[in-house]
Amino acid sequence: MNPATELTVLILAAGKGIRMKDPGRAKVMVELHEKPMIHYVVDLAYSLRASRVIVIVGYQRESVMAYIRQSHPDAEAVVQVEQLGTGHAVMQAAETLKGTKGDILVLSGDVPLLRKKTLESLIRQHRLSKAMATVLTAEHDDPTGYGRVIRNHDGSVEKIVEESDADPGERAVREINSGIYLFHTPALFDGLKHISPHNAQNEYYLTDVFEYFWRQHMVVSAVKASKFAEIQGINTIEQLEAARAAMSGPVRRS
Repeated sequence: MNPATELTVLILAAGKGIRMKDPGRAKVMVELHEKPMIHYVVDLAYSLRASRVIVIVGYQRESVMAYIRQSHPDAEAVVQVEQLGTGHAVMQAAETLKGTKGDILVLSGDVPLLRKKTLESLIRQHRLSKAMATVLTAEHDDPTGYGRVIRNHDGSVEKIVEESDADPGERAVREINSGIYLFHTPALFDGLKHISPHNAQNEYYLTDVFEYFWRQHMVVSAVKASKFAEIQGINTIEQLEAARAAMSGPVRRS
C-alpha cells in the first residue's frame, strides 16, 4: 500500500435489522462476545491507518453514536434520516468529505468477521491497477440471491449482475459481490450525481455508480476474499450464532 494516499473509511450502519428479532435495537449494536458488531468494524478501519472513520447512522442512531463516542472517540458520525439505499447512505457524507482526494473504503457495520489482511489486499490491488473502484468478492457454493461478478479477460470487472437479471450462464457464476468497495473518492462522488432511484424500491443503489464508471470507460477491479464467511453480513439469528462460533474468542485481524 502507498501510505501517502489518504484513506477514509465509511461504515454503513443505519439499518434496522428486522430479522434479528430485536426491534428496539439497531442491528449493528447486537453483541458478539460482549461487544456490538460495529465495534469490530470500527476497530478494523483504524487498523488500516485510516485518516478518517465515518459511521453512517440512522435507526436508533442515538445509541449507536453514544457507543462510538465512548469506544472510538475519533470516529465521526453522519446521519441518514431516511434509509433510501446504499447509494443514498454514501451521499450523506458528500459535504463532510468535500475536497477529499484519496480513496474511500465502504464497509458494512454488520460484517464483523472481515480481516485486515483481506482489506490490505483490496487496497493494494486497487492502487496497482489504477482503478476508480475495486470490489471485494467471494466464491460461494450457493450464490442464490447474490449479485454475480462477471470479469473481463484481463481480470477487471465487466459487470455486476443481480440474480433476477442474470441469464443461465451468469447464474452459474459463483463469484459474488460482497457489498464492500474501495473507490477513488472524487470519482465516487461524481458518480453519485448520475444515479437515480428508478427501481421497484425507489432507492439509490451504490452499485449503480459502476454503470456510470463503465460508460466513462473507467477501470473497475476486484479482489476475492479467501472465505465467504468473512464477508457475510449478519441478518438473522442463525447467522449471528454462526459468527459467534467462528469467532470463538477474540477476533484475529491478521
